[in-house]
Amino acid sequence: MRSFDLEDIYAFRLPSDPQVSPDGSLVAFVITTAHKDEDENRSAIWIVDADGDAPPRQVTHGPQDSAPRWSPDGSRLAFVAGGRGDGVGLRVLPMAGGESITAATGRSIGSPAWSPDGARLAYCAVVGEVDPKAPVVVRRLGFKADGAGLIRELRRHVFVVAAGGGESRQLTEGDFTVSVGPEWSPDGTRLAWAASTEADRDLEPALSIFVSDPDGGAPKRVTEPPSLASSITWTADGASLIVAGAERRAVGHTRLFSVAADGGTLAPLAPEFDRNVMVGAPGYPGARPQLSPDGSTVVFCARDEGCTHVYEVPVAGGAPTKVLGDASLNIGGVSVGSRVAVVAGTPATPGEVYVDGQSRTSLFADELADVEIVAPQSRMFMAPDGTAIHGWVMRRPDAPTLGPLLLDIHGGPHNSWNGNVDVLHLYHQGLVALGWTVLILNPRGSDGYGEAFYAAVSGGWGTSDEADFLSALDELVAEGVADPARLVVTGYSYGGFMSCWLSARHDRFAAAIPGGIPVNLTSMTGTADLGSYLAELEVGGLAPGAPGMIECSPLTYVDGVRAPTLILHGESDDRCPVSQAEEWFSALRLRRVEVELVRYPGASHLFIALGRPSHRIDYCRRLTEWAIDHTKGND
Repeated sequence: MRSFDLEDIYAFRLPSDPQVSPDGSLVAFVITTAHKDEDENRSAIWIVDADGDAPPRQVTHGPQDSAPRWSPDGSRLAFVAGGRGDGVGLRVLPMAGGESITAATGRSIGSPAWSPDGARLAYCAVVGEVDPKAPVVVRRLGFKADGAGLIRELRRHVFVVAAGGGESRQLTEGDFTVSVGPEWSPDGTRLAWAASTEADRDLEPALSIFVSDPDGGAPKRVTEPPSLASSITWTADGASLIVAGAERRAVGHTRLFSVAADGGTLAPLAPEFDRNVMVGAPGYPGARPQLSPDGSTVVFCARDEGCTHVYEVPVAGGAPTKVLGDASLNIGGVSVGSRVAVVAGTPATPGEVYVDGQSRTSLFADELADVEIVAPQSRMFMAPDGTAIHGWVMRRPDAPTLGPLLLDIHGGPHNSWNGNVDVLHLYHQGLVALGWTVLILNPRGSDGYGEAFYAAVSGGWGTSDEADFLSALDELVAEGVADPARLVVTGYSYGGFMSCWLSARHDRFAAAIPGGIPVNLTSMTGTADLGSYLAELEVGGLAPGAPGMIECSPLTYVDGVRAPTLILHGESDDRCPVSQAEEWFSALRLRRVEVELVRYPGASHLFIALGRPSHRIDYCRRLTEWAIDHTKGND
């Protein structure tokens, strides 16, 4: 057996987006792989028998295929095809054999939705022309987005096309972007979608639901601002919509609601359920809520103590019950039909396809059976005020006492660690193999421990959760697990913020390795794509330059930094702009603190998860080397 090597990234086959066929016999899903020669991530559609009678088989060849969706009769599979040199296409693959046909082409096509009769497909695509040499005129906030850059005149709208191909009909138009949907009504006469259409939508954000006739005509508004919809599902009778979202923009949980399809107010489905509904996004596992086959319940995902699980609640409302999940299972995708298919990670694998709770793939073991995995051990720590802080400790059974320790802090701040195989942070396993201890914590602000805990860091970045980390370190030092002279702190995004914060306010770290950092909340408010959200909600609704903004910025305390610091940052990061890394680097260099800044060309904020394989490997390698080099001689 051997420990993980960073080059193992090229052996991973990571599944996502499972889709059960209408008869329950097959599951289509996406496999994403990293390719070394092309230095890119590729994806293709695979299919596996729901009963596991045959190994999974590849049915498309990419290089950028995604979003498989079965036709209502199961005879065809629609998917989004990209990277073929002819733009992005919406293709339909006949399951009886033969080549796929292109139903539509466009820019940034989203997941297709079949009409109930199987005759048409609805989808979203970006419209508008851009002259890269023309001046960029900005009239609202939100003029850029991480991973996309400047939005300019580009907008996302709903289209409908015949499943066999032909001319697409653009169903929505105007100076707004459709963010959710489209979703067909059960009788095929309506499409539901959500967008923010108000003139001051940048200052008073909302995502209102609209219903359109698929053959054209003016849309009908269903919900009013300030409500926000992040997912839409029709009830079986078409009279109502199930909505995952919020009644207003605030730091708190996404919840489930119902609303009449012809308009009305949002009615909570599970008002006493104190967990966050997860609809799925990069780095935030989950899936769109779906109806059970008989239409009586809503099946949805929610996070509990770091892991995302599957629940159901009556369509009429009530108390949810757990369908699938425990402390060792993290659900990354769900499809509900006559069978329930999920993609889930465990302490033994980063992800496999399961049907009715039984594994139907062995993607990890097939490629990396010789890798020894050190499983994180769940543990509760006690903060000074008596609050329980959940975390995991990773170390080999034969690891030395008083050894080096890496504290790794998650981003968000409303994300969470869990105890399953983590292929984004391979340096954990690499350091553990060398005798290190790795500590990961879910401090105040983390998801999966109730809404009060979730919101506890808002208005107090750093000040609210600082003691959660320090007290856990104190416990491990007192137990003889960690050498107080060889503590290293790292983290990405909010974790990078906390790495800078802790190294500035406490001279106890031998090294600091922050990535994707925000350090000056005043300047970040005006330069980040979500800067206004940061100022309004995450930092307590304070205007830029107000004392609270300054007090919660690591840059305010930079004089206290003594730890040699490695800064890792994406060059095209619009969530935490690279100017934040420049400010921290300059401040440390001017104070003669050992510091190094590594900038990854073309990399967005999500590059450590979705970026070039070479960048992701380089990130892990530099982090590992900096940690080791700056703890030598301290023992």
